[in-house]
This record gives sequence, structure tokens and C-alpha cells, in this order.
Amino acid sequence: MSAVEEHRSDQHIVLSEHDGGLLRLTLNNPDRRNALSEDMLTRLQEEIDTAGASEDVKCIIIAARGPVFSSGHDLKQLSSHRSDRDGGRGYFTTVIGQCSQLMQSIVLLPKPVIAEVRGLASAAGLQLAASCDMVMAARSARFCTPGVNIGLFCSTPMVALTRVVQPRHAMEMLFTGDVFSAEDAYRFGLVNRIVPDNQLSEATEELARKLMSRSLEAINIGKRAFAAQQRLSLDHAYAHCNKVMVDNLMNEDADEGIGAFLEKRPPRWRGK
Repeated sequence: MSAVEEHRSDQHIVLSEHDGGLLRLTLNNPDRRNALSEDMLTRLQEEIDTAGASEDVKCIIIAARGPVFSSGHDLKQLSSHRSDRDGGRGYFTTVIGQCSQLMQSIVLLPKPVIAEVRGLASAAGLQLAASCDMVMAARSARFCTPGVNIGLFCSTPMVALTRVVQPRHAMEMLFTGDVFSAEDAYRFGLVNRIVPDNQLSEATEELARKLMSRSLEAINIGKRAFAAQQRLSLDHAYAHCNKVMVDNLMNEDADEGIGAFLEKRPPRWRGK
């Protein structure tokens, strides 16, 4: 990336690079398999919240350093609270809630978020990828929800997984705990594209730049509507999206885009 501004936390646990509207967040704790520890979740939440409020950020990529995208929750950290007076229940509730809040923030963020997955995305690490709007996977990428193997069913990862994968495939992943290839994940609908490992970052950035060339206002409207209509019955989904589309037609970007199409010229989106 050219003219990159890089900002790091004190622990360098998440790297943040901002280049011309594109924000790249990189999980940076490869020695701990980029586990979603309390600190990692806190830093990611801060970055997502800041990006959501910034007019300078148009699109976000979530990537990771090392051979593992993310192994999920930090089980050593969780287990260390078994000796708490309540057996760890209070701490477990806090961390699982913190993780769920992060995932919802990504889904509700009015800007596109792309997961760039190289290596293994496991349990809550898979949840993180599945919560993003799109997933670009290296050919070496692997995906699993292995909680059943240790007596801890991946219930919260299931929420994200079942919103992007057909039920039968989701149940196979959740019930077996097996590791699935990038090709399997693509077949299941979890992954958008598979690219050679040495081309992953370039291909992900190319997709991000393409999204940034579109009407970001339209994408923001569409992302919110997509999430909302999924929760509704068919008739209520149409009623909701009818209103969204009418409101969208009143938008400056829609006026510009339709005019540009009819005049056979490139659109000049608001704010560009």
C-alpha cells in the first residue's frame, strides 16, 4: 500500500493501516494463533466503532498475520477463571457477550467489511469471518467449528454460520467439528472466492477498491436493508424494502447515478 498511515495498540495486537478510504485491520498475535482474547476483542471493537464514525473510511478488510486466521476464543484465558467464586460464569458471560457485540457491530456497520482468510479460521475465528459481508480465502484456508470435540458446542459461531450456510452443511460442520477446505467452504456458501495464497491480499484489495468505486451511500442503504429483511416474512420483507427503495430513489446518489446512466457518462458520487 502507498502512503499508508499505520497505528498500533500498545501491544500491537491489532495493526491498522489506512490508505485512501480503505482500512486494513490485521490480527497480530500469531504466537497465540490470533485467539480472540479479551484484549483482541476490545481492540477490534474500538477499531470498528472508530471506522463506523469516520467519513474517511469507506471499506474495511480484516486479515491476520501468521498461519492461523484465528483459532477462536482464548481457551487458556477462559479456563483461568474457573477458580473464580462463581466458577467463571461472570467472566464467561462478559467475554462471550463482548464477542457477540463485535460480530453484530460488523454486521450493522454501514460500510462493507471483507474477511481475508489465510490458514485456519476456527470456532469464533470462523464466526468473525462469517460475520463479514464477504470472505476472500486463500487456497490454503481451512474452516471449522470444533467445539463439539472439547465438549463446548459452537453455539455463538452457529449464529453467524447459519446465516450464510445452508442448514445441512452448517449442521455437518457443527456436529462433526471436522476441518473443511476452502473448496468445501466455497461450496457451502461461506466463501466468495478462492485465490492462490500469494495473490490473496492483492485480490482482496482489488475487491475492496471495486466496492469503493460504487455508490457507498447505496451500499450502506443496501447493507442495512439486507440484514433487516432477512428477519422478516416474505410480505413484510417486501413492505420494508419497498420503503427503502423509495427512500433510496429520493437520494442524491440515485439521482446522479440514473442521470449518468441515461447520459452514458461515469457517475460522480457524492463526496468523491
